[in-house]
Amino acid sequence: MTTAHAYGKVILFGEHAVVYGQPAIAVPVTQVRATALVDGAHPDDGVTILAPDLNLVHRLGSPAQTDEARPLELTVRNALDRIGVPRAQDLRIEVSSTIPIARGMGSGAAIATAMVRALGSHFDAGLAASDVSELVYQTEILHHGTPSGIDNSVIAFEKPVYFVRGEGPKVFEVGCPFSLVIADTGVPSPTRDVVADVRRAWELDRERYDRLFEEMGALARAAKDAITTGRLDGLGCLMNRNQALLEEIAVSSPEVERFVAAAREAGAEGAKLSGAGRGGNVIALISPSARDEVSGALRSAGAVRVMATRVE
Repeated sequence: MTTAHAYGKVILFGEHAVVYGQPAIAVPVTQVRATALVDGAHPDDGVTILAPDLNLVHRLGSPAQTDEARPLELTVRNALDRIGVPRAQDLRIEVSSTIPIARGMGSGAAIATAMVRALGSHFDAGLAASDVSELVYQTEILHHGTPSGIDNSVIAFEKPVYFVRGEGPKVFEVGCPFSLVIADTGVPSPTRDVVADVRRAWELDRERYDRLFEEMGALARAAKDAITTGRLDGLGCLMNRNQALLEEIAVSSPEVERFVAAAREAGAEGAKLSGAGRGGNVIALISPSARDEVSGALRSAGAVRVMATRVE
């Protein structure tokens, strides 16, 4: 049996703007992860994919009975083709995840990454992180329609990533570690739908939206400079301004704004949504001493799950 894992992620800066050529920053979240196990199966059983969390059993090549089965099948097909192994294998592939679904933490990309890693290791293929990222991007297209490429990049490389579409991911070092609190609003964030809505709005008023996206890009560049140099004093203010711009492009929500306000009032240095928006997660930049107070305030505001992570 071969086992592989992949961590979740959050976007710090640049969501939505990254689709339009602006930079974005994302970091891994090691507190949650997806797991894939690959094992041999009985002769002539073929490739069977199991996802107990979803009550799903799917045999490769059979009609997909659920939407969840399609990305799993695509991931396996593409991975086997890249590895150069015939699809006519007798394999049992089981996937599970502790990453909340549809919350902007890269659940789909992490599951696909774990599957590709497990298959690569099982067949001793020696896949590089860039190979894994490229394969997972194909699955992301099925999930999201026009993905930016940032989720598969940060999850495959497991490092903070500065990403500009068309230029490839740039892994970078953190000058001074910092802490985030992540709060789940409990509201699903439908990435494909939100991205499509932003696209329609951009097409109707390109000048305004391009101006907003350019400012988001400037914030991401300033944030990268702050993070790499370890001069973090203004990072929270950059997050707060990014949140204001996300509200201007109508991807926030009452739940998100309630959580953002609660975090700031409890002592967070900055707070914003992370991911597609209209639900999903809120991230708050904190000093270690403010962790408990900010976490408690977010729970009181209605967070269904709160976790802290350290970026280093």
